[in-house]
Amino acid sequence: QVQLVESGGGLVQAGGSLRLSCAASGRTLSSYSMGWFRQAPGKEREFVAAVTWSSGTTYYADSVKGRFTISRDNAKNTVYLQMNSLKPEDTAVYCCAAGPYGSLTKDEYHFWGQGTQVTVSS
Repeated sequence: QVQLVESGGGLVQAGGSLRLSCAASGRTLSSYSMGWFRQAPGKEREFVAAVTWSSGTTYYADSVKGRFTISRDNAKNTVYLQMNSLKPEDTAVYCCAAGPYGSLTKDEYHFWGQGTQVTVSS
């Protein structure tokens, strides 16, 4: 089992920044990918970004490319999502997830955090 706890959400004005954190515990993550997903009211959960734990290779949805950065700290077993130039359409509950190496779709991820709310005001 992998336990994931997110933090760092909140209310921010458009154009502002937030950094989300996801602390992982329970299992060695070297063979995992870590992903961030978001779900806005009335919409399906969508992929935001992912990083492979061992190599640090990153992947991004087109909607956030150039604005968001995913990273991981091996020593702290923590994954981060730095979000810059936030837009009202980024408003959603953001969840981190752990899945097999290379996972990109939500169906591939086995372990999920509880989520943290991000609200961007216009």
